Amino acid sequence: MLDRHLHPRLKPGLNRLAEMLDRPGISPDGITLVGFAIGVLALPFLALGWYIPALVAIVLNRLLDGLDGALARRRGLTDAGGFLDIALDFLFYALVPFGFILADPQANALAGGWLLFAFIGTGSSFLAFAALAAKHQIDNPGYAHKSFYYLGGLTEGTETFALFVLSCLLPHSFAWMAWLFGSLCWLTTFTRVWSGYLTLSQFSGPANKDAAGPDRP
Repeated sequence: MLDRHLHPRLKPGLNRLAEMLDRPGISPDGITLVGFAIGVLALPFLALGWYIPALVAIVLNRLLDGLDGALARRRGLTDAGGFLDIALDFLFYALVPFGFILADPQANALAGGWLLFAFIGTGSSFLAFAALAAKHQIDNPGYAHKSFYYLGGLTEGTETFALFVLSCLLPHSFAWMAWLFGSLCWLTTFTRVWSGYLTLSQFSGPANKDAAGPDRP
C-alpha cells in the first residue's frame, strides 16, 4: 500500500549510490547476494535474542535490495537478476518470523506460524499473477522499474519492513503484531486473487497446457 508512495522518494538517493558503485567488478547480482548473506545473519541473531544486531542486518538487507535494482536499471534489467532478487527476497521474508519463533517458541510459535502461513498466501498470489501477466503482456506502469508485473496490496514491502523493525524494537510484542499483520496479509491475498482473476478473465481463450498445470489422473 505504501510502496508506490515511498519508492519515488527513495529512488533519487538509491540512484546516486548506484552511480558511485557503478564500477567494474561490482554487479547487481553480486549486491543481491551480499545483501542476502547479511540478511541471513538476522536468523541466528534473532534466535539468540540479539535484536539490535538483527535489526541492523534487516536494514542493511533492505538497503542493498534497493541498491541492486538501482544499479541494474543503469546497466539494463535482466530476467536472471529479477529472478534471483525475488527468490532471495521471499527467503529473507520467511527467515525473520522463523527467527522470532526460535527466540521464544512458547510465546511466538503459533503467531509466527500464522505469519508464515499468511506470507505463503501473499507470495503465491503475487507470483501466480506475475507469471500470467507476463504471458499476456499486461503493463504495470505503477511499478515500471520492476522486472515483472508487481501486483500491489494492503501489505507490501514497506509494511513488512515496518513490522520487522517494530518487532526487533519491541520483541515481546511480536506475537500480537504477527497475528494482526498476518490477518492483513490474508486480506491482501483475497484482494489479489479476486482482482487478478477479474483481470485475467478479460483474456479469452484456453490456457496452454503448461500454464494450466498437470493433467489430473
